[in-house]
Amino acid sequence: MLTANRSNIGRVRHLNEDQSWVGQLENGVTLAIVADGMGGHQAGDVASLMAVNAFRSALERNAAKPELSEQEGKMLIRQAISEANETIYAMASGDDRYHNMGTTIVAALLHANNAIIGHVGDSRAYKVTKDSIDLLTMDHSLVNELVKSGQLTEEEAAHHPRRNVLTRAVGTDPNVEIDVQAVLWSPEDVLLLCSDGLTNMVSEQEMHAVIAGAEDPTLESKADHLIQLALEAGGDDNITVVLLQEQAGMKREESEI
Repeated sequence: MLTANRSNIGRVRHLNEDQSWVGQLENGVTLAIVADGMGGHQAGDVASLMAVNAFRSALERNAAKPELSEQEGKMLIRQAISEANETIYAMASGDDRYHNMGTTIVAALLHANNAIIGHVGDSRAYKVTKDSIDLLTMDHSLVNELVKSGQLTEEEAAHHPRRNVLTRAVGTDPNVEIDVQAVLWSPEDVLLLCSDGLTNMVSEQEMHAVIAGAEDPTLESKADHLIQLALEAGGDDNITVVLLQEQAGMKREESEI
C-alpha cells in the first residue's frame, strides 16, 4: 500500500486542530483517519487527538483477524467511531475546559479491492481515477442541508458565512449517527481523505489534476502539492491530506509529517 499523510497549520490559525494517522496491520488491512477538531481553549486539538487514538486502538484490537468480510469491516468502522464518540463525550461532560468539544472524522479500512468508509461531519473522502474524482461522503453541515432543500445553490454554499456549522460531530452528544459505506476500488485508484481546510480552498478539478496528473511522481509530492495549493489560496484553516493507493508491483511507502 502506498500512503502519504500530510498536515499543515495554514496561514491563519495559531493551532493545528487536525489529526491524522495511517497504519497497516499484519493481515494486510490498511487503516486511515482524518479528524478536524472543534471547541475553544484548545479543546478541538484534544478532541481530534482523542478520536484518532480511540479509532486506532479499537481497530488495531479488532481488525487484525486473517479474514475480514465487508460486513465485519463496516461493523468495526462503526464501532471504532462510536468508541471515539463515547471517549470524547465523557471527557467533555466531566471537565468544563472541554465543554462541547467535538471533532469530525473521516476514516477508511482498506483491504484488497474493497474500501470501507465511515464519516461524521464535513471532512471528506474522494475516489480519484485517471478520468474522474468522485465525492464519497456527504457533508453533515448546515449549508449542505440548505443545498439539499433547495434554499442555497452550491456556489452560494461555498461562500456562506455559516458554512462551517456542523449538524453532526463526534463527541458532542452521547450517541452519534455514523455514515458507513463500502466502495470498490482498483490498484490504480487513489483514495483521498481530507479536512475542509483543503476542500474550502481547492476545487475538485484542481485536486483531480494534481492526483491524476503526471507532474508529481509520488503520493508524497501530490499531497505536498495539494497543501501548497490550499496555502496559496489563503490557507484559512488547518489543512490535512491523506492519500492511499494499492498499486500492484510497486514498493510500499509510508510517510507522515
